This record gives sequence, structure tokens and C-alpha cells, in this order.
Amino acid sequence: MENRDSALRNKSIHLMGIGGAGMSGLALLLHSIGASVSGCDAVETSYMKRLRDCGIPMHIGHEARHIDEFMPNVLVYSSALPNDHPEILKAWQQGIEVARRAEILSRIFNVRRGVGVAGTHGKTTTSSMVSLICENAGLDPTIAVGGDLPQIGTNAKLGAGDYMVAELDESDRSFVYFHPEIAIVTNVDWDHRDHYMTFKAVTDAFSEFLSHVKDEGKIILCMEDGGVRKLCDEYSISRPIIKYGWGRGWDWGAANVEHHEGGGVAYTLYHEGSEAGRVELTVSGEHNVLNSLAACAACHEIGVSLEDTINGLRIFSGAKRRLQKTGEVNGILIYDDYGHHPKEISATLSTIRKIYPGRRLVAVFQPHRFSRTAALYREFADALSLADRAFILPIYGSDEKPIDGVSSKLIFDAASDDMRSHYELSGNFDDLLTSVCKAARSGDIVLTLGAGSVGTLGKKIVEKLAELQV
Repeated sequence: MENRDSALRNKSIHLMGIGGAGMSGLALLLHSIGASVSGCDAVETSYMKRLRDCGIPMHIGHEARHIDEFMPNVLVYSSALPNDHPEILKAWQQGIEVARRAEILSRIFNVRRGVGVAGTHGKTTTSSMVSLICENAGLDPTIAVGGDLPQIGTNAKLGAGDYMVAELDESDRSFVYFHPEIAIVTNVDWDHRDHYMTFKAVTDAFSEFLSHVKDEGKIILCMEDGGVRKLCDEYSISRPIIKYGWGRGWDWGAANVEHHEGGGVAYTLYHEGSEAGRVELTVSGEHNVLNSLAACAACHEIGVSLEDTINGLRIFSGAKRRLQKTGEVNGILIYDDYGHHPKEISATLSTIRKIYPGRRLVAVFQPHRFSRTAALYREFADALSLADRAFILPIYGSDEKPIDGVSSKLIFDAASDDMRSHYELSGNFDDLLTSVCKAARSGDIVLTLGAGSVGTLGKKIVEKLAELQV
């Protein structure tokens, strides 16, 4: 297997969007394999320091001249970029191979014993759990996940072992490039409506993904999810299915769930109807119990002992921006979460209610993408009603252009009459900082939510509260 990456070794590969979570991980893997890696991105990101420490040259901004400067054999572009960008067009004109991130990552994945984690929600946490368990069990896996794993200190690493654990992205259907030996589907929801016009288009994509599981492979499915049940009922799945969910009626199940005040959750684990042990998680929420069941199932198929699996889950402290504590000032706790879909927001707010019963919850939400907001603004309003106060920032468009009539005010206007007084529209970060710090009081939980720049706001809230305390 020592030559499994020979097709990529010694190539010159240029990555557009190199500062993103997924693309930076691919850059690290390619660098470790022996490729000559370069890159560019529109803005500086936290991931880029690690890449510079590896000696990877990068530019801020996307420009056609990068092709002449780096002279790549392959140009890899993020799906956030239009395929008629001048830098991409120049590569095509010069006969350089142009590929999406998933195409290149799949070349690393498909020559290994791949564990591919797919699903609309929970991919990063589940793939991180499996990665950490395998790492601690001495398997030295190759890893590519969507957020930093604190115990490993990175979002990607090239391991010497046979297995690779990867988070696979359904947003642009690119997960169909992968051929896993073990495929996990955490859930199937109708998101990314700029790409999927109907829910059937989503389930069709997941069905195609599962059809690419290797002949000897296994499929692990969460049977608590309606979209997953639809896959089972309406599509032909030819590989063996391992099912998980609540109770003892599944291949892997959880019962007697106990939420710990201040964080963490425990449950009794069942395997094929028999009690298999008590699992203690540092992370919180019923959604993470389900994620951990998927990890148990996958690691059992890999050959990790149940003892090692439970120990690995016990020390798993969560992936970056997944209900991550940002700080505490004067009895006010500040948390940050990546949730950007109504179901994710509901799960996170419900989790906080369980681990901090009786405390007032102040949510700060930044909608992500105009198309998602247009499709789900009513659901966002309902989800945010689980908070006592909700501050709503302008939409973070990412790679999308604004849509006429679509703004955060849609969410505000969709709030019920009795909840509207608890909602507040904020024009920018400065205005929001003033409003949140004025509203927050000792004992509150302040939670920043969203997939955009809101991830930087929690630290600013901590600093502003500390200034006001002096």
C-alpha cells in the first residue's frame, strides 16, 4: 500500500479556496503525500496559519496570474467559486486539469479502507468521533473532517494505517465520487435548495452515494430520521444495513438517557438487543447520543474493541464550533455553534435547556445564504422561539448574490405575535455587541449561531462584557 498515493505525489496542485475547513484539510493531506501545494482565498482564515507553517505558499485574492506563478499540474476549486472564474478559465485554456475538491479527496479516500460520513446534519461530529476512537486505538487513520479535532490538533492528517475517515459533503452532490467500505448516513434533510430543487433530488443523491459503497461494504443508518426511513422504503439498497436509534430494537441503541447539568450526557448502550455498557459523553444533547451510536457501529465494523470505543467517546470534547464554550464573564456564559439550519438550531437550543435548566437563553443568529433563508424563514422563526431573546443579524451570503425581497426581516416578521417582542434585528456587529451586552445579565447563556462570520463574534462579546465589568 506504500504506493497508493503515487498518482498525486510530486504533482504541483493549486487550491482555490484553500482557507476553508475542507480545502485546508485537503491541502494538508496533499502536502503530506509529497505534492507541491499552493493556494489562494478571498480572505485570511484561521486555517491558513497552519498551512503557512508547513511552507505552503498562498495569496489573498483569486487571480488568473496565479496559474503562471505556480504552474500547477492540477487546479482544485471550491464549489463556492463559479466555474467561469478567470483563474479557472486560464487553467482550462492552458490544458491544466481542473477538479473539484471532492474529486481529489476521493483519490486519497478510495485507495484506502474508507469510512465515509454523510448526512445533512451531524457529519463533522460523527466523523470526528470515529477519527478520535480509531486514533486512540492505535490504528493511525488518515483523517479529513470539517472542523478542528482538539485532541488531534488538526482537521486532517495522513496516517500510516489502512483506514481513512472522512466527512463527505452532499451540498453539491460531490459525495458520489467516494467509494466507502463503511458508509454512515446520519440524516437526510432538504437543505442546499440552490442545488436541490426537490426533496426527491436529495434522496436520489443519497441513494446514488450508497450505491457506490464497495461490494464487501456496510451501510450504517439512523432510523430515527424520516429522510433515512424514506431511503430504506423507496430505494433499493443492496449492501448490508446496520441500523441505530433509540431503545434496544436496533442493531445499536440507546436508552436511559441522562443529561448532566452544566454539560454532558450518559446513556445505556445496547447492541443487538443486549446491554453493552454505559456510555458517558462530554458533549451534550440527544443528537450527539445518536452521533455516538453511529460511531459505535462503525468502530465495531472496523474491529475496535467496545472498551476502546467507549473510552474514546468519553474523552471526545467536540469539534470546533459545535456548542463550544467561548468564555464566561460575571456569571454570563458565552457559547458558539455552527448550526445554520432550523433543525440544528432547535437541537442546540433544546440541548442548552437540558444542561442549564432555568437559565435565560439569549441567541444571536446570523442566517447563512439567501436561498436557505428564502426557503426556511418560517422554520428559523419557530426554532429561535426556543430562546428567551433572539438577535438576528443580516444574512451572510457566502458565495450567493442577494435575492430581491430576501432579508433577515423575513424571519423577524414570521415570528408569532407573542414572541415578536423577544426578537431584535441588528444591522451590524457593532450595533449587536452594544445590544447584547446591554441585555445580558448574570446567569444568562449567550449563544452565537451560524455558519458565517458570526463565529468570530463570541470572543468580541466576551471582551465587551469584560470591559463593561471594569
